[in-house]
Order: sequence, then structure tokens, then C-alpha cells
Amino acid sequence: MVVNSNSPLPVVRIGEIPRESRAQPWLVEQLWGASSVGVIGGAPKCSKTWLGLDLALSVATGTACLGRYAVPQPGPVLVYLAEDALPIVRQRVEGMARHRGLALERVEIHVITAPTLRLDRDPHRRQLQETAQRLQPRLLLLDPLVRLHGIDENSAGEVAGLLAYIRELQRQLDLSVILVHHTRKNAAGVAAGQTLRGSGDLHAFGDSNLYLRRVKERLLLVSEHRAAPASPPVYLDLVATDADTIHLEVMPEVRAPPQPSLPEQVLSLLAGGAVLTRAKLRDTLAVKNERLGQTLESLERAGRLRHTSGGWQCLD
Repeated sequence: MVVNSNSPLPVVRIGEIPRESRAQPWLVEQLWGASSVGVIGGAPKCSKTWLGLDLALSVATGTACLGRYAVPQPGPVLVYLAEDALPIVRQRVEGMARHRGLALERVEIHVITAPTLRLDRDPHRRQLQETAQRLQPRLLLLDPLVRLHGIDENSAGEVAGLLAYIRELQRQLDLSVILVHHTRKNAAGVAAGQTLRGSGDLHAFGDSNLYLRRVKERLLLVSEHRAAPASPPVYLDLVATDADTIHLEVMPEVRAPPQPSLPEQVLSLLAGGAVLTRAKLRDTLAVKNERLGQTLESLERAGRLRHTSGGWQCLD
């Protein structure tokens, strides 16, 4: 849109701005805000595309994402997967739909079949905007970001121009946009959003962001939102026991058994008539000498232990 440089900017009195509900409106509850832009970030082979397609299928059908997160207002979805052949895209979505008991023919996911889509070029920008305007999707999934442009991702100016186009698309058409993007290598110990490859504008851009990373062979999902608290992190599993219904699933929370107290550990080591020196107890329990001494004295006063020439032993 061309703006007359001599015309004033539009303004509104503060009291005339419409109120919004205090609650964050959700596209997918706890995971993605309604009419929000953002990133699914993660290292290669972290199931980013699987998560994007799970979100897409949920929005298109109104079924719970990952079997847990509700979709208040379902609607059509538009996707472009630059690195996956169309039969692979169908196979993945079909398996997830079959797992949910859905017929693929009734799923309102529309796949862009163009061989390339460059969002740093005006012709492709206009084509995407016209396509979205025609289909009126609730969600646009673009995967991965690196295949959708030819800019320098480390240049804040170039990245800002690309993100401005995506923000304009979101505002004009009132839809959510998910960009799938890679994280940097060797970013251990850094906050999730700061691991995204390229300019820091990518992190600041997101209204909702999701991050996937491996933690001791387990896949951890972490979220952040501009207008709502982050949902609790969860572990995911790519369930492939049946090749026809491969899908992501939230793993049940594994609770570690409660650790025995230091007195309980001491008594356990001295059970069965064992006699151990204080030094041996300290080395075995990997505890500070002062703390161990206080515990031994307490157990001795309680009549549970006694100190002999050979070391400590139980009286029970």
C-alpha cells in the first residue's frame, strides 16, 4: 500500500481502543495463540516437522494436539513443506489421522505444491497472500524457514524485512503463522529462544514459540508466549510401533523415587551386622564430614548406633 508522505498518521484516543479479553485466546490451548506468529525451533532430527503437522491436523479437524491440547475453533490449514516430497507429506498426515480415527478425505489441510517458494521476492509474496486470502486458513505452516528465502539470516536488517512481511500477512488475514527453524549447534546452557540460528529478531518476533531438544535421549517440548505464561514442559515420543499410525505423543511423567534420608542411608549400610568407619561411610555416601558427624551423633543418642573400636554398627 502506498502512503501519501504528506498525510498524517492514523491515531485513536486511548479510551476508544476496544477492550480485549484478559485471557489469551488460543489456536491450540497452551501451545499456540490465536492469530499468533512464531517459530518451532530445534536441532535436526528433533521431530519439528512432525510437531508442525500435528498442530496442523489438530487445527484442521478440531482434535486434540498431541492427544492433550484442545483446539477451541478449528478451521482450514495451509502448509508448505520445502524439504518433503508430497507423497511423504500425505503419508505422515494420513498415519496421524488414522491414529485419531479420521478419514483423510475430510481433513482441511491444503498443501502448496509449488517446487519453490521465496518469501524475499515480491512475486512469491503476492502469490502466497492471494492463496491465503482465497482459502482463509486459521493456520499457515512454513517448513523450514531456511528454504524460503535467499537472505543472510545473520543480518538483522534483511531478517526484519522478511519478518515484517509475515507479520503483515498475519494481521491482514487474521491467521496464525508457524515457521519451522533450526537451532544453532553447540548452544548448550543457553535459553531456548537464544539458540535459534541467525538474527535475534527471530526470537523477538514470536508471539508463541515452541522448542524441541534432546535431553538424555528423550525429546523435550518447551513453550513460550508473549501474552500468556509458558505451559509446563513435556516429554514427547514419536510412536512408531505401527508403521501405519506413526504419531507424536506426550509421554507420561516419570517420577523419580524419593531419595532416602541420610540417616536411612547410614542405617542401610550398617544393616546385617556391618561395621564401618566414619571415613568409609563418608566416602560411600559422598557426603560432607560435618553433616555425617551430626547424623551419627543423632543416631547414637537415639540408641540406633554405637561406636566401637572397629567403627560404627547398628544396635537394632
